[in-house]
Amino acid sequence: MPPALTRLLTDSRTLATLAVPLALTQLAQVALTTTDTVMMGLIGTEALAAGGLAMVIFNQLRTMGVGLVTAVGNQVAAADARGEKADSEAAREEVRDLVRASLLLSTLAGAAGAVLMVLIGHAVVWLGQDPDVVDAAKPVLYAMAPGLLPCLWFQAIRQFTVGMRRPQALLRITIASIAVNAGLNWVLVHGTWGLPKLGLPGIGLATTSVYALSFLALYASARRDPRLAPVLSLAVWKTRPATLRRLTALGTPIAATYGSEAGFFSVVALLVGSFGTAALAAHTAVNQLVYIVFQIAVGLSHAASLGVSRELALGNTAAAQRLQRTALACAAAVMAVVGVVYLTVPKLVLAPFLESGGAGAMDIATQLLLVAAVLQFFDCAQNIGVGLLRGLDDTKGGFRVTLVGYWLVGLPAATLLGFVAGLDTLGVWLGLLTGLATTAVLLLRRFGRGIGRLSTASAPAAA
Repeated sequence: MPPALTRLLTDSRTLATLAVPLALTQLAQVALTTTDTVMMGLIGTEALAAGGLAMVIFNQLRTMGVGLVTAVGNQVAAADARGEKADSEAAREEVRDLVRASLLLSTLAGAAGAVLMVLIGHAVVWLGQDPDVVDAAKPVLYAMAPGLLPCLWFQAIRQFTVGMRRPQALLRITIASIAVNAGLNWVLVHGTWGLPKLGLPGIGLATTSVYALSFLALYASARRDPRLAPVLSLAVWKTRPATLRRLTALGTPIAATYGSEAGFFSVVALLVGSFGTAALAAHTAVNQLVYIVFQIAVGLSHAASLGVSRELALGNTAAAQRLQRTALACAAAVMAVVGVVYLTVPKLVLAPFLESGGAGAMDIATQLLLVAAVLQFFDCAQNIGVGLLRGLDDTKGGFRVTLVGYWLVGLPAATLLGFVAGLDTLGVWLGLLTGLATTAVLLLRRFGRGIGRLSTASAPAAA
């Protein structure tokens, strides 16, 4: 076997050790929100609309809050690597301070987000939403808003455990939370076991409860881990202001990137919706398929990002550079297999979403699957690119690149191809593909230049 291929396989196995649990955890979280959606649908159409509105508001703020603490994993990985290299107590204290700062930042973001969630819940009626739906959504928002705090605490501890390369408990806890969430939904909605019948707000209360239980379970697991326990500190009052400022400076562009991406895809959905119900149904179905597969890229992105931070802390610039090729090769292999499935059995893939959606929606969705087979390569590549730049602590550069790719290239391309060229939904998706491809190329080029500068700077020292 050629040495290059042998090294790629070895690097792939190392990357997969961290990427697979993270990808499975992401997929399990998708199942968690899917469970809530199914339970809302069982209550009724109005409940689904109101609950869906509450979830959109909650998920937007949750996503941006998660972005604020995402860089914690990179900082922990780098500090832990320095501690292992020099057996430095100062490095271990740095990890403790990063944990304290991340929990403080999560608390501040969670409290602000909870207040903002309630305010948005009252304001959306001015944006043309049905007043009855908004009134039904408000109690759900009141029940879900406190859940932002344990949700972000969980994310802070999650980034800590992943940065320390101990992600095993994450998957177990997330899978268990699906079953607990389903049970709590049923009990709180229907009022079984002597509890009051809460109806739709019961789903919001179940969500908050599951986030709180998940945080406690992950914290307890970390406390039992002999490698994690010595550096796990909840003494947030001891946080160094400089550490809090550093995490905020790194996390704010990530939160903005996540918010920008979510906003871009929301605008694309609005563009498609102008072509009719069948077009929007087709878009929703194919977009959900892409979103599910995208979780694999998220796992690879986080694993590669943490790997870059760790290797750079150890002075292994060449190893950090190889992570780009390894992550992209793994993503391409998975996307190729998925793409073949899209192209060979499109109706089978779409049946769970559009079985009763009519021939029009199915025909449009089949066309979109052809675009998705190519689009998902670039979607995964741009997500990996963002993660690689995060490994370089270049979160601002990643945000600027995504603004260009999404809004200055992708949105105009979608508008031109969809409306001016008359390609309708297919044109919008081709524009979406163009934006993602541009973003991927620019992100990977920026990483290549950044890691190249580091390689050049370290060459004389190595000599």
